[in-house]
Amino acid sequence: MTPAAIPVVTRLREVGIEVDPSERRTSEYAYDASNYRVRPLAVVFPRAVDDVVATVRACAATRTPVVSRGGGTSMAGNAVGRGVVVDFSRHMDRTLEVDREAGTVNVEPGVVLATLTREVEAATDGKLTFAPDPSSKNRATVGGATGNDACGNHSVRYGRTSDHTVEIDVVTSDGARLTATASELRATDPSDRASVRRAEELSRELRALAHKHLAAFRLELGQIPRQVSGYHLQNLLPEKGFNVARALVGSEGTCALVVGARMRLVAKPASALLICLGYDTVVDAARDVTTILEFSPAAVEGTDKAIVETMRWRRGPDSVTGLPEGKAWLFVDLDGDTKEAVSAQADELLERLAKNRRLVEGIAVPDPEERANLWRVREDGAGLSSRLATGGESWPGWEDSAVAPEKLADYLADLRELLSDYDLDGVMYGHFGAGCMHIRITFDLRTEAGREVYRNFTRDAAHLVVRHGGSLSGEHGDGRARSALLPIMYSPEVLDAFAAFRRAWDPTGLLNPGSIVEPESIDAHLALEGVPDREWRTSFDLQPVGAAETARESGQAAQPDPWVHAVQGCIGVGRCRADSGGVMCPSFRATHDEKDSTRGRARVLQDMVRGAETVSEGWKSNDVREALDLCLSCKACATDCPTGVDMATYKSEFFDHYYARRIRPRSHYSLGWLPRWLVIAGRIAPLVNAVLATPLGKVAPWLGGLTTRRALPQFARAGQWRTEVDDAARTGRSRRETNDAARTLPRDGSGGLSASMSDGATSGLTRASRATSSSSLSVAAASDGAVLFVDTFTRGFRPEVAGAAARVLAGAGENVECSADVCCGLTWISTGQLGTAKKMLTRAASELDDGTDRPIVVIEPSCAAALRKDLPELVHTEQARRVSRRVTSFAAYVTSLAGEDRLAEPARPVPQRAVVQTHCHEYSVFGPATQRKALAAAGVAEVSEANGCCGVAGNFGFEAEHYEVSMKVAETSLAPALREAAPDTAVLTDGFSCAMQVNQLDPSARGTHIAEILDPGPPTTETPTAGTRTTGTPTT
Repeated sequence: MTPAAIPVVTRLREVGIEVDPSERRTSEYAYDASNYRVRPLAVVFPRAVDDVVATVRACAATRTPVVSRGGGTSMAGNAVGRGVVVDFSRHMDRTLEVDREAGTVNVEPGVVLATLTREVEAATDGKLTFAPDPSSKNRATVGGATGNDACGNHSVRYGRTSDHTVEIDVVTSDGARLTATASELRATDPSDRASVRRAEELSRELRALAHKHLAAFRLELGQIPRQVSGYHLQNLLPEKGFNVARALVGSEGTCALVVGARMRLVAKPASALLICLGYDTVVDAARDVTTILEFSPAAVEGTDKAIVETMRWRRGPDSVTGLPEGKAWLFVDLDGDTKEAVSAQADELLERLAKNRRLVEGIAVPDPEERANLWRVREDGAGLSSRLATGGESWPGWEDSAVAPEKLADYLADLRELLSDYDLDGVMYGHFGAGCMHIRITFDLRTEAGREVYRNFTRDAAHLVVRHGGSLSGEHGDGRARSALLPIMYSPEVLDAFAAFRRAWDPTGLLNPGSIVEPESIDAHLALEGVPDREWRTSFDLQPVGAAETARESGQAAQPDPWVHAVQGCIGVGRCRADSGGVMCPSFRATHDEKDSTRGRARVLQDMVRGAETVSEGWKSNDVREALDLCLSCKACATDCPTGVDMATYKSEFFDHYYARRIRPRSHYSLGWLPRWLVIAGRIAPLVNAVLATPLGKVAPWLGGLTTRRALPQFARAGQWRTEVDDAARTGRSRRETNDAARTLPRDGSGGLSASMSDGATSGLTRASRATSSSSLSVAAASDGAVLFVDTFTRGFRPEVAGAAARVLAGAGENVECSADVCCGLTWISTGQLGTAKKMLTRAASELDDGTDRPIVVIEPSCAAALRKDLPELVHTEQARRVSRRVTSFAAYVTSLAGEDRLAEPARPVPQRAVVQTHCHEYSVFGPATQRKALAAAGVAEVSEANGCCGVAGNFGFEAEHYEVSMKVAETSLAPALREAAPDTAVLTDGFSCAMQVNQLDPSARGTHIAEILDPGPPTTETPTAGTRTTGTPTT
């Protein structure tokens, strides 16, 4: 805690307020999604309105500024500031009442917009919904949307948040509790005499203000649909009915703290259809907007090719499908009472646009899943455009300008010329139908020369948009990014009225200082300024692809140190705070604490590279260690985060340095060295398993730093997996003798499956060419067949899966080679023991590099991900890169085999229903739909996905201090899926960790590997049929 924080923190604690002034916490809240960094004194998490009143009074007594905060997704810097940050999202996040008859909903300020929409639709049987839907809707809150007057993708139809605001409950800087309505300002509690007097006083001042500036308000305010800049004082005019509620919307927390709201609901359309339109340029797309608006669309959104290319680069080519030809696209939502009517309207729209001769191609997208995937491209625009496939960077600052829709094309044409004049590029996307553009620009904010360009360009851009009759902001607000530019847009009279409006509400100027009135310069407190230029040596290769070339071609300054550049990848859009969609971030979903989000961790890392006196001091940061504690290393953020933040890698790298020459947690020796211990345990497996079944079985986990509340798995006998693979070889020979469909690599010259293995101190697989005889190699071409990787977890805990996997590949006619002699190093990577991990991986690359391009098919998805991603990042050789390119997960490989109609008939009936626990590493490295596609290929008709992390995640869920959180993580997705599943539903858990969590949650459910479902031949030992359940009681 800093000395400046002591007075207010002391006062807050005296009145029982939960406040955190720690350096780690204030680092998390020093940033939002803008270019700015302002460290607060402390952070408060109110649970009720009384807490807010007490906080404001304590701050007033100590002259401490107060900043309101919801999801922290502001791109204008209006959610950061000195003083005390009040985070409403953690506790004050309830939907209090849905009034179906009145068509309204009563909410607390911290409720997330997507959650509110879901709850409203559930309460009204899908008849009503909440309309504002900004791209950040799954983490932005009602309070934040009210503060900025947020709009969203469907604002063409539904307008801004202010259009849906009925009443707002607020707390003023002197602690008064007031309610602003469409016609008055009153005390929230009529018996609260002080608040009654304050409401009467404020009402008089506001009416006088409107009367004094009637002409200016009528001529300068509310002129275009997206005029969000400044205060919305036109709503105080007599013809507007003295609508104080709407006048407060968009005030960015500078007038009062929103503590509740009644919002208006709208009817949900019966039928909707997405029309995707391709154009050569965004200007061509903008010129067609006026035609599109004639069809009363619900949404007209746009994006350009840079975002699409980046999404495909980061998430794979299948992440964006169904786009028409073009280099810029419009997403148009049409809706109506029937599908037929909407479809006819779509046909007419496409016909009209074809006559304009600008449209390259247009298609209708009726499939709901494909529609959702395309909308995600648009919704992730801010993040995707920040770290581009080219290696370049772009930043906000002029990302929210707006003009009348009919002027958009001319404005964009002029803006592109201005960008060219400054030698800048802009990635363009946004609300084309409302005339609001979100443009991220290749500013260089790290150097003084670059910041001068930023200042000059932004000033000239402000003049440009005003010449086109537009607004500096169309929905993000002014904040620190644009408030200083307001004199370009408004007359001195209106600016004076803004100042008077704010003084009336907050005479002392304590609420969010720096926004709208008396702003600082737009380049004050830039987050990229002042970061020391130092070398942070890392084991992982973190150099961004193409960054150096892009810098040379664009004239931008060279990128900073790769570690600094990596941790600065987080720009604060906050997708990691979403409770639904994707897998990221499991720890935040369990705790709802900013500390446990990918963003929170990244911000602490950013402050580490900024503030550490030396590099060595930075690597020993206890704040970073604490921030990373609940990171499950699931890797989901590497895919789900629009900017590609890979927190699992950063955690591994940091732990490697942090624990250098230090005693590590016991679990780092027990689980981190697991492959070595399995060699010993396998030799005495019956004895080990017998001991674990006795009371002594609790001692071993405790000694290893593991929880005693989670059952340890049964250890397999050394060589047991070999027996399984030998059976697969026999099955392959028998099938070939009776049905010439199978092609298998000979073993010892006799035909079948090649199995070369040893039980050395390290485990995994061996180089194929060394493991086979010369006669074996003569049977298949060097590039023919596949190498089956039998990993540590499969060998040590579920060897029957090795046999099933081998039989599946052999049954598909593959020339299969199976071996186990090296290790992927996963357990050492996840615990940050990178010296050992690199040795393991170097040996693995040497052994696996057999001169062929045969796929290396890995049974355990985590090991597949380690060989595919971590191997080339830790072992910087061409050999490592060659091997990495050959690696695939088992599910991904069998999906390709099924596509070629090569899979043999499974020995057991394929289950008709399955719950699939998404494997985080496979999801991240091989694609989000990998397991679902495998099940579909297997013929499973009904697939339900548990789309969150299982909670075990390797060592995490077994560590004593993490057990409770691991179970909370399971409750976000897996546990409900198991409870809702029918008794005959198969549970797919390709990952061993996932299978262990299923067993912990419901011992009657057995986690099944996809190989067991597809197994064409009987195993040597009988195992339960996939999906069968025995009697048992679920564990919570």
